[in-house]
Parts: sequence; C-alpha cells; structure tokens
Amino acid sequence: MKQAELIGKVIAAVRVRGRVNVRASIEETMKRMHLKAPNNCTIIKVNGQYLGMLKKCANHIAYGEIDEPTLAKLAKKYALEIDSNAAIEGKADISALKEEMPLRLHPPKHGYDPIKRHYSKGGSLGYMGKDINKLITRMV
Repeated sequence: MKQAELIGKVIAAVRVRGRVNVRASIEETMKRMHLKAPNNCTIIKVNGQYLGMLKKCANHIAYGEIDEPTLAKLAKKYALEIDSNAAIEGKADISALKEEMPLRLHPPKHGYDPIKRHYSKGGSLGYMGKDINKLITRMV
C-alpha cells in the first residue's frame, strides 16, 4: 500500500526503539505523537501532517492499520469509552483517545523481530500493514 492511501484511516503506532542516540528532531516528532518510551502505542487518524510524521519516524516505530478486534482489546484493557467498530469505519471521533495516549504496553511475547531492520526486510520497523494487529495482540 502506498503511503498516500493511509490518509483517513485509523492506524496504530508503536515505538520499538529506545531513546539513546536519537536525533532531536525525530525525538520531538515522536513526542508530538505521544511515543515517549519503547512499547508505547498511540491510535491516530491519519492526515497529511501525521503521514509526514510517520515517514520521519519510520526507523524507530512500527505502524499499520488497526482492526476492530484489536482496538476493542485495547479499549477493554484501558477502560476507554469508544465504539471500536464505529471508530474504524470513521463514524466515531477518536479525539477522546488523545487524553489517554500513550497506551503503555508490555514488550511482545517472544520478542520483537530485529529492531534495526524494516518490516519488508524481516524486521520490526516501519509500515507493517495489517500485521501490526499481531504485534499489538502479543503486547496486550
């Protein structure tokens, strides 16, 4: 999927790499997305600005489209007041989630794939598509 096709979709972004030796501009961008520490997760409805932020931080985060069952698990775990099905379809406003961000998750069971490689090369970084749901399920 091309990056431009993500606009208008609800995605999950998970910080994979730590805080040491990260450029200040990238650290600031991740701070604005509420990804301050490893294993933090945030739910975003993508627009042009967020698309640029995701592209800039792709070497430190994993992101992809979140599905309804995974969002329901996160909502149940953190007692979020959101209809996950309506949020995925774009009918519900997810701005109420901004107050709850970041969602602090456990490290994934059986660990990450290599955290210095992109997903397309067998690692854990960058755009994962629907496979982000498998990662988040292992973290919940």
